[in-house]
Amino acid sequence: MNKLIVSWQRFVLICGLTAGIVSCATLPISELPSHNFGHRVKFLVMHFTAIDYQKSVNALVDEGGLSAHYLIPESNDPSYPNSSLEILKLVDENKRAWHAGNSVWQGRTELNDSSIGIEIVNVPECHRDKQAGKGIQTEHGDNRLCVFPDYDPKQIELLIALSKDILARNPDISPTRVIGHADIAPTRKNDPGPRFPWYELYQEGIGAWYDNDTFEQYWQRFNQYQPNIGLVQTALRTYGYDILETGILDEQTHNVVSAFQMHFLPWQVTGQVDSKTAGAVFALLDKYFANKAKSLMTRYIGEQSSDASSSSALEHAFKRGQIDQVFPMVERSTRQLVNDRQRFKSYQGRGEIIINSMDAQQADIYVNGQKLNITQPFTQDGHYQYSLKRRTKDGTNTLRVDNVLPVGSEVNVSIPSPKLIDTSTQFQQTFEQVDALIQQDVNDGFPGAVLLVVKDGQIIKRTAYGDARKYADGGGLLSQPQKMRVDTLFDIASNTKMFATNFALMQLASEGKLDVNLALHHYLPDYQGGGRETRLVRDFLTHTAGYGPQVRFFTPDNELGKGLYSQNAKRTDQLLLNRVPFAMGRNVKAVYSDTDYMLLGKLIERITGMSLDAYVEHQIYQPLGLTNTLFNPLRKGRAKGEFAATEIQGNTRGGRIDFDNMRQYVLQGEVHDEKAFYSMGGIAGHAGLFSTVDDLAVLGQLLLNGGGYGQTQIFNEAVLQQFIKPEERDDSFGLGWRRAGHGQNKWHFGPYASAQAYGHTGWTGTVSVIDPEYDLAIFLLTNARHSKVQEDSAGHVEFAGKTFETGKYGSVISLVYEAILNK
Repeated sequence: MNKLIVSWQRFVLICGLTAGIVSCATLPISELPSHNFGHRVKFLVMHFTAIDYQKSVNALVDEGGLSAHYLIPESNDPSYPNSSLEILKLVDENKRAWHAGNSVWQGRTELNDSSIGIEIVNVPECHRDKQAGKGIQTEHGDNRLCVFPDYDPKQIELLIALSKDILARNPDISPTRVIGHADIAPTRKNDPGPRFPWYELYQEGIGAWYDNDTFEQYWQRFNQYQPNIGLVQTALRTYGYDILETGILDEQTHNVVSAFQMHFLPWQVTGQVDSKTAGAVFALLDKYFANKAKSLMTRYIGEQSSDASSSSALEHAFKRGQIDQVFPMVERSTRQLVNDRQRFKSYQGRGEIIINSMDAQQADIYVNGQKLNITQPFTQDGHYQYSLKRRTKDGTNTLRVDNVLPVGSEVNVSIPSPKLIDTSTQFQQTFEQVDALIQQDVNDGFPGAVLLVVKDGQIIKRTAYGDARKYADGGGLLSQPQKMRVDTLFDIASNTKMFATNFALMQLASEGKLDVNLALHHYLPDYQGGGRETRLVRDFLTHTAGYGPQVRFFTPDNELGKGLYSQNAKRTDQLLLNRVPFAMGRNVKAVYSDTDYMLLGKLIERITGMSLDAYVEHQIYQPLGLTNTLFNPLRKGRAKGEFAATEIQGNTRGGRIDFDNMRQYVLQGEVHDEKAFYSMGGIAGHAGLFSTVDDLAVLGQLLLNGGGYGQTQIFNEAVLQQFIKPEERDDSFGLGWRRAGHGQNKWHFGPYASAQAYGHTGWTGTVSVIDPEYDLAIFLLTNARHSKVQEDSAGHVEFAGKTFETGKYGSVISLVYEAILNK
């Protein structure tokens, strides 16, 4: 035995000494291939270098740096020494290159072990916001600006050829495993950036992409009922991203969504979870992980039911028109004559009915007691549309459905809500006194206004007066003032609270996603400390949460000290959640506070997983066809000339105020409110919305209709009544809405408004009145603040425009009521 051991040791020694010269072919090794093995390489990762060729070589080749398997130079790079591009192989594919770092994809970590990395010379220009230098430093933060250049077409040709070669030799690299550095490390990296041609590579058989038809189907569905943020987080994780389901739009989600959008929605890199982003994720899962997509959609459908506090809330999410009902009704009363009947709003000579057969061959349908003469028998799954102009009357109308046959079959009956018609040319003389007042004020120096009146479903007054802009930067009069037009957009200031924030809250309440009687802490768990957990959502709507009127976040000279100074939206969010102190106890008294609605804006964002502007613009205004109601319009392609100007010298009050970054030019198309502009990025629950009288008229008619317009239902009538009904302690307020009550707000509503009238005002010079008793809506939009700033005898600063009757709201409103009531 000892001799055998010595002999084996000598054999090993001889083999070691002759390594590299001859192989130890005499080893007793035979091949017996196993079917149980895998390839080392699972992923192909794309990078940009962010530096030129020579610096890239230094970083990737010199000892002590990083590395990749391949480097592809760029044409016209002065540091590249060759006349034609060639691919440089830096590390053998069988070896581990150091390109991925701390990384995760599809559950695998440390992807250096299992990936091939390709570095492409491409140099973006990135900067940090110096004012937000102490904030969170992330690749996708609002305080970072990157300009991404196009990729060199020659580079991409080489990349496609190289990638095809790699994929041919590494069969485990499936389409969903061709990824970018940002995909596998979204908190640290943003390469290869939004200009990388992922779709071009997909067309060449490299990587994944969704089918457009499938994408559209998911997008359309998610437009009707937005998937909750937790579901989208899980869908992103299912596809491959390293993201935890938290149910809130936190920093990790912002980073992952930004990385996903750069890859699959490069024209829309917002970091926000909207219906397009969700649609793209699900379209990819549908194509590459069909069973997982099916499972997630089952959850999506289930959550529609669980999110809704009642069956009516679930029905609202899909309701088309003020009536969208299956007959015979499923939920039936023992009082037989209350079944299969509904009421609807219409006007004489208007309206239509839409009937869809669900295996029914016939049905008796009555409107206002008159049986409709409709073509029968119905065809199976037939769709029918009839005018109701011979049957309808002004106000409440009745619908009854009987004798749906054969037994067991059903019909779906839909009646859209009334839409506006313009008859203003017929009422020109009706408003002569209104015109005379406003025109005289304009002649005397008032800047301008637009007035629109809706009565009984008709626009009966729609007139522009004066100038949209009179003054140049610096304060001098323009030689050619910009005339006011009926389609001029206005900064509607605190009317934002109603027509953005309240509309969103009413929609969420209708969908069962919000209960105003729960604590704000229930929806914003990080809103805590100092008694915050006890404040109910309704406390913020009624301005009884205990906050003072405002916090001047935008200047360190604010009354609460430098600790509450912020000109960064993310920092302001944190200050709102747990730093702004209460001025008094809960429900001590109502104090009108912008802070309340700033927090309600955050509530909407947390529930929906979308920014406030994205939610209201995509979920409320766009379904109604409203394109002129939006936040930050200049950033969305609108021109200054479309807007009524506000303050002449920025926010200086005629040079009396100064703080860092203060605007000193004429404000036009930028929100005036300092908190909204400087501290909230232009998007806030209390201010920031721009609109026109025509768009507001649609929203006003929607309110008069009980929550719907045409076939679009934004919220249900019960929720609207909850928000506009008088508060027990003060009937001049509802939930957010101001009410005429019994004359307490005559300065706003005038002396003739009914006790049911509600609306709001805006600091810039805007006023809205909705009066259900008279089926009336009034919108007066002015640029009263586009006027000289002066001091009264007591030293109080005031805008000249606010000294005119047109700028005081109530006088014009009174004359409008007189014109209608005295007719």
